Amino acid sequence: MITIKTNPDCSVVSHHDVADIWFNTATNQYSLHAAVAFKPRETITHFHAATTQSFATYLTIQTGQDTHITLEPDYLQYVNHSCSPNVFFDTTAMQLVCLKPIQPGDELHFFYPSAEWEISQPFVCNCGSEECLQLINGAAHLSDETLEKYKLTDFILQQVKRKI
Repeated sequence: MITIKTNPDCSVVSHHDVADIWFNTATNQYSLHAAVAFKPRETITHFHAATTQSFATYLTIQTGQDTHITLEPDYLQYVNHSCSPNVFFDTTAMQLVCLKPIQPGDELHFFYPSAEWEISQPFVCNCGSEECLQLINGAAHLSDETLEKYKLTDFILQQVKRKI
């Protein structure tokens, strides 16, 4: 029997094929949590562009110089940031990929600068990981040494090469 981690401040607001959206009443935040276990390099789900636009918003992922997409299935918008991510949005294969072992109930989180050159709404991170970068404002603002620690989309890798 698999035991799902729970938080007394959280409730499941919707169930999806591979993950559930949780709402935390203490923080007023939504998050996406695994419904099943995943292994590193395993595809969690495929996605596609629900919309495409020329500018970034807090709900988009950058796929080109002037191309930003919102994700379908739309529950993926609840994958929050962490400086120690356990998933990655592969925008070439259009797959959400597992980076670290994930158990049912684990929150899914990705490294925002892995898919954004400039973030539309920079923020102070409070992910709590030992690797926390504190200020998150896009890959353009990070050193090559920092970026080497993360899996990056093909677009971000191209931007890094142009920067050199």
